Amino acid sequence: MTRSVQALAYARPSALESSQVGAVLGLETAGGLTPRGAEAHPRFFAGFLSAPRIAARGLLAVADVAAARYYQRALPASLDPVVTGNGDRLRFESFSGCCGVYARLDVLQEGLDGERTGHGTTNVDVNNPLRDALSRITADDPLHLRVGPDELAVTTLDGPVVEKKVPLPDRWLRGFAEAQVASAGFDLRAELTAAQAVAFLRSLPRGSGNAARGAQWVVASGSGLRPTTRPVPGAVCLPGPERLVALQRVLRHATALRVYGPPVADGAAAASAWEVVLPGMRLTLTLSPDSSRGFSGEGGVLEALATDDAAADAELVSVLLAWEPRIEPASLAEQSGLSAERVRAALTRLGTAGRVGYDLADAAYFHRELPYDADRAERHNPRLVAARELAGAGAVTLDGTLASVSSGDRRYQVRQSDGALTCTCQWWADYRGKRGPCKHALAVTMVRRGATVAGGVR
Repeated sequence: MTRSVQALAYARPSALESSQVGAVLGLETAGGLTPRGAEAHPRFFAGFLSAPRIAARGLLAVADVAAARYYQRALPASLDPVVTGNGDRLRFESFSGCCGVYARLDVLQEGLDGERTGHGTTNVDVNNPLRDALSRITADDPLHLRVGPDELAVTTLDGPVVEKKVPLPDRWLRGFAEAQVASAGFDLRAELTAAQAVAFLRSLPRGSGNAARGAQWVVASGSGLRPTTRPVPGAVCLPGPERLVALQRVLRHATALRVYGPPVADGAAAASAWEVVLPGMRLTLTLSPDSSRGFSGEGGVLEALATDDAAADAELVSVLLAWEPRIEPASLAEQSGLSAERVRAALTRLGTAGRVGYDLADAAYFHRELPYDADRAERHNPRLVAARELAGAGAVTLDGTLASVSSGDRRYQVRQSDGALTCTCQWWADYRGKRGPCKHALAVTMVRRGATVAGGVR
């Protein structure tokens, strides 16, 4: 697995301190992007939290996921959460080290009492002393939140910094894009009352003993959610239920639990999302289809990346994003003059650079800016790289709806049926399209679309 190192430089450690206005939670920011460009320590918010105790526990839940590995637990993981200011809310996001759980805490406008929230994205320092301090908050006494440096320190940040150097797996970066693509295909499957949510979540195993049982399913019933032995229509996959443990942080404050998932498809394990509704905020965990299978290998972005149009379209769409908390593809299509299909492909490509996410509660995309680029995600995606090599080497021969692809000393048949491509390779036999197209189908797609590749095509 390719890894790089990301250096996060903070002016000082984040801390919970006492002041004349009461307790102050100062979250320090590292380098980030804002409408004004790159800033060393952007400032997004200063004001009071409407529900301090709940917000503290929600932030801890996001930090729990950032520090966790739900698979191969012996390998430690830690990456400070990402925060995005979208003008009317703050979004705190993290990914588990195994890339199988995506967490997001949305602190909405009604959860914030202060200046207008700024725009931009950065990392925030969540250190162990701060975690201890947050866990000790037991009452809703006034709590002032500051995301970024205080006003008096803004112009005096040229001194020593606190620097963290963290390993950043490339598959972790791809996970942001894959989780967004998966979520965009989810529908609301169940909504539980607070009592039903507490009963269901407390019934789940906390250890990893059941992780090897394979896909488990639940379906809505009058009493909330009940297990089902098979994926009936409307059922939701619960892969690795122990991975929902971070929700226990906020469970006593839940007002509802919303469960999202894709349409049931022939019993195969699927991703799902679990959203706890809280006063003035939402905490969502999105689970990959299996505890041992991270989002980075799902292949949901590959078809959108296998075209030159997506790169040019993404460039056009990116200038229209404007840090909006709700991005509607139909509106972008009208503004850009592109079709809705091309806009969605452009958003997928922007997602590979971490520039858009998907909010299930709003059923809309949102704008953020992570310090990654789509080209890097492409370069480190083995199937996409292999497909470009096959197309560039002239290994693809087209014959109507049928195509053949020479790979090594073998020749594979790729056939188009009902708008989908099938292949005679082992990858297709194993997954039958459930983890995205194989490299041979991708190569055929590139040639049919006339994508630019090194070399020629037949």
